[in-house]
Amino acid sequence: MEKQKITVRVAGKNYTLVSSDSPDYLRRVAALVDRRLKETELATGMPAYQGMALTCFTLADELLKARDENTELKRRLQAEAYSGRSGAKTAEKGKEAEH
Repeated sequence: MEKQKITVRVAGKNYTLVSSDSPDYLRRVAALVDRRLKETELATGMPAYQGMALTCFTLADELLKARDENTELKRRLQAEAYSGRSGAKTAEKGKEAEH
């Protein structure tokens, strides 16, 4: 997809983004950031502009935990797939031995 400009509003300010992602996706990203800034503001009493760093840390923490979980799930799936192939080979060898 070709890069395009889109303007989004976060914490009361307009930001122009240039991306090859769809405008709908970028609006979703902006809405998430805006919502999380508001949550930080409500939880801490800090204005959104002061809570931006805290919100960034929170989002980065969630991202890293999700990536770690994804990596672990992939590792488990690969291990299961490998053990499934090993089990199938063992079963085949057992059948061959019976004949």
